[in-house]
Amino acid sequence: MKVLVSDNLGEDGIRMFQDAPGIDVDVKTGLAPEALKETITDYDALVIRSATKVTEDLLQAATRLKVVGRAGIGLDNVDIPAATQRGVVVMNTPTGNVVTTAEHAIAMMLALTRNIPMGTASLREGRWEKKKLQGREIFNKVLGVIGFGKIGAIVADRARGLKMNVMIHDPFVTPEQIQKAGFECVDLDTLYARADYISVHVPKLKNTIGMVNAAAFAKMKDGVMIINCARGGIVAENDLYEALVSGKVAGAALDVFETEPPGESPLVTHPRVICTPHLGASTREAQTNVAVAVARQIIDFLTAGTVVNAVNMPSVTGEALEKIRPYLILAERMGCLQAQLVEGPIKEVVVEFHGDFRDLDLSPIPTAVLKGMLTPVVKDDVNYVNAQVMAQQRGIKVTETSSAESDYYVNQITVRAITTEMKSVVSGTIFGKKDPRIVKIDKFRLEMIPHGHMALIQNIDKPGSIGEIGTALGQHGINIGRMQVGQEEDGDRNIIFLTTDTPIPDAVVAELRQLSLVKTVTPLEF
Repeated sequence: MKVLVSDNLGEDGIRMFQDAPGIDVDVKTGLAPEALKETITDYDALVIRSATKVTEDLLQAATRLKVVGRAGIGLDNVDIPAATQRGVVVMNTPTGNVVTTAEHAIAMMLALTRNIPMGTASLREGRWEKKKLQGREIFNKVLGVIGFGKIGAIVADRARGLKMNVMIHDPFVTPEQIQKAGFECVDLDTLYARADYISVHVPKLKNTIGMVNAAAFAKMKDGVMIINCARGGIVAENDLYEALVSGKVAGAALDVFETEPPGESPLVTHPRVICTPHLGASTREAQTNVAVAVARQIIDFLTAGTVVNAVNMPSVTGEALEKIRPYLILAERMGCLQAQLVEGPIKEVVVEFHGDFRDLDLSPIPTAVLKGMLTPVVKDDVNYVNAQVMAQQRGIKVTETSSAESDYYVNQITVRAITTEMKSVVSGTIFGKKDPRIVKIDKFRLEMIPHGHMALIQNIDKPGSIGEIGTALGQHGINIGRMQVGQEEDGDRNIIFLTTDTPIPDAVVAELRQLSLVKTVTPLEF
């Protein structure tokens, strides 16, 4: 078996490949896309970090490729649907650098508070600015942590050790779980109003891009300090700059930027900003951890067929996977749909099997539902290995039931999600041998293909409603690729699922919501 390492990888990981019987490893970093495309044809495994782009074009050329391993968490540079379609396993190493990243956030907070970078710079320039660079204590100050995943939880724990008062906001974790960990659970406005420091630890998603913006800064204390070691773009950089200039924000510590490297950014040169070039995961220990982890996972997969930390398939045999794959895709997309439909933290998930599943091993299905449900929330952190654990950490109870009876289809999967605010029911089945369909959402029956950029529109079932929706989208040059309509049982509403060539911009969504017959509009991504 041949392994290609196309990005820089820790020496410990390289040595593991070299010492593994039956494994030949080549290290070829910095290859241009065309050169990589020519090279990849000879390899069974590809090991990457963030530089290599695993595109559909590259995957088409990789006729021998069985697995892609990412030494780290983020998989923005991998076309996961294309890899899945070709049967290529995609693995990451989600835990190798969480401590390192959390420690960097704490280090940035302390350095910002005590003006350490500014003091170093002034001394090097021959100045002694003791009074000008007076800092403050963090003892007994309030730290607001946005996001209570692995890294956010470690930051909160370390800050507690520094005798800070820590409050947490995470709409996808139940208050009971946060309180059980010993922290105060608050809504976002309360966190903004009370926090002396705010540290961001959420993934970069559609609904988190620009979430810390001018409106958020207006709700914060005067003199607040902002730390972002998560992803660039979550803190709106122009708005942060204006808040620094006005004095609303006393200082900011940034490890990530909207564009990296940031170039001539006014934030980088602002006297009350300290910044580092995306060093959150950059320690010797973390790089060793992820190199060793990815090497072990790739070796185990190539030599024994063991699947660990795969983001696109569970740990089952190849034969069983081939039979159950359509249902896994269906279940994951049903979970993803539920996550985008419900409001409030999910407390309970019930997975129901109805009808004849021909002796299939259905045990991975609830995990697939959870992976789909958690992916819009935590993105690359979740996979088929840890989805059950992550659900448990968020206080989500999971149960499953089965029945030989199915009212409308040979077999059907139903997912019931119960949150602190509501209940939601989604049912799905397989058309033909492999085509997933959503066939019911709450009281609406339909036949929806869960794929691509979509919007769910609830409207009054009267003539003209579909026409005005199409006209509004057409005026903005948005092409409708597919439209599916479902009617409410014993009601006067219907739901419309639109598949569009491009995502519908927020401004157009707001315009659709103003149409006379439209009740709700929910953008969806699969």
